[in-house]
Amino acid sequence: MKCTNRKRTCFHRGAALLCAAVLLFLMPGCGGKEIPLAYNPDSDVSSFRIADESAGTVADSFAQDLCVATGDVGTDTAEVDTEALTAAGLFDLNRHEVLYARNIHERLNPASLTKLMTAVVALKYGNTEDTITVTQDAMITESGATLCGLEVGDQLTLNQALHALLIASANDAAAAIAIHIGGSIEGFADLMNEEAVAIGATNSHFVNPHGLTADNHYVTAYDMYLIFNEALKYDLITEIIHMTNYETVYMDSEGGSKTFSFNTTNQYLSGTYKAPEQVTVIGGKTGTTNAAGSCLILLARDTSGNPYISVILKATARDVLYEQMTRLLNVIT
Repeated sequence: MKCTNRKRTCFHRGAALLCAAVLLFLMPGCGGKEIPLAYNPDSDVSSFRIADESAGTVADSFAQDLCVATGDVGTDTAEVDTEALTAAGLFDLNRHEVLYARNIHERLNPASLTKLMTAVVALKYGNTEDTITVTQDAMITESGATLCGLEVGDQLTLNQALHALLIASANDAAAAIAIHIGGSIEGFADLMNEEAVAIGATNSHFVNPHGLTADNHYVTAYDMYLIFNEALKYDLITEIIHMTNYETVYMDSEGGSKTFSFNTTNQYLSGTYKAPEQVTVIGGKTGTTNAAGSCLILLARDTSGNPYISVILKATARDVLYEQMTRLLNVIT
């Protein structure tokens, strides 16, 4: 009997390796063998590329359309103040190139950048016209948490909740979405972690849908790039993060009308800060907690319309965050 081979690549990032691939030979009647492959973009056989000399073919890897970096990039030439932040990255989406990287594989608290993963999971498993009925479990009591004012029994669509989630960064909207989609906060977090693995963000872990500080809730700057890159595949998310304000009417438990209205938390969109002249900020997500510091991830375009993702985690203050983000965006020009 002739044995046949099938090849599979998979990825894991850790302290020592950005990626590792496993070449799995499945041989009916002959057993199987796993061969771990070190990260090496120039090798014929690596997490980037698997060559089959006998067949004269090369298997495309998971990362073929992604920006990849194992360490710091461009920190010696960019004017970003490395003392003002913990991690940062700038990714050219067309060329699949990392233009800047500092500590992009360090695990950090993401604060409300978490809500991008919440939106991805919500749209993957839900329908925008679904009606969400707010339950007691969705009530957020943490002091200082940003809320849109939802109360038990309120009813709104998933579409409305996503706007509150991404524009106002409403934690109660995040909890309501999670319970509606996942049945519970814990159930939804399981879906978030499954989706993180599916898109390659294997150095992240979520325990809630809003990003309020919790043990074992973390991301990396690189994984936030992967998550945002996935989020941008949904037209609704791209539309929402570009909005400067939003107003809508929903229903209370008695069927009466309620209104919420809010403005973007993104200070590039509000006009408080300006991007470099040759760069246009399309939108993004902000995040701030004591543990996470000031965080921001953006989609921007150059004068030719080419897209970039930029991210900063744990800046020392909000004004510092925007100052350093502007310096990071200058790398594009």
